[in-house]
Amino acid sequence: MSGSAPWTTDRNSSQVEAYRTMLSETSRCDTFEQLALPLFPSLYNHAFWLTHDQAEAEDLVQETFSKALGAFDSFQPGTNFKAWTIRILRNTFLTTRTGLAASRTVFLEDHPEKLDTPGGSTPEDNLIRLDNLAALHIALEQLPPQLREVLLLCDVDEIKYKDIALILDVPIGTVMSRVSRARRTLRQLLQPQLGESL
Repeated sequence: MSGSAPWTTDRNSSQVEAYRTMLSETSRCDTFEQLALPLFPSLYNHAFWLTHDQAEAEDLVQETFSKALGAFDSFQPGTNFKAWTIRILRNTFLTTRTGLAASRTVFLEDHPEKLDTPGGSTPEDNLIRLDNLAALHIALEQLPPQLREVLLLCDVDEIKYKDIALILDVPIGTVMSRVSRARRTLRQLLQPQLGESL
């Protein structure tokens, strides 16, 4: 008898199962990619605020994506994927970096891409905008790390209070209190320079 071995029920079912697993893995990766890639700018910005270093932020985001993909089976569909991913990023930072207490000054001159100006602006407009941006960065740096982080999650990443509570592992009331305190403190810090325009 020549040709390939006959298909047995056992062999057939094991190959079907392997094929299902392969398809499932492909589908899983596709789903993860669709959810994760749009988050890259937001994750990078958050990582940069935590690390204050471009290379470290890139490494942190890469590590976060790797961990998130590995743990993707534990993600519950219908819940906030962005919050779930930022929580992984934050926990990764806290366990592998010096922590939120590490704080260094960020100079706008180190990021020339932020100096690009929209068309039609006058040099005076550009100077005012840069001055306001610099004042905002300086004020954010002066916030205590817990207030700065909750403000960025709420006002920059636009994550809901309940999801921030999960990310930070604190009660929702604590999140609301910190956001309120962070906004009030930021306003007080910016008031001398920006005056009534706040």
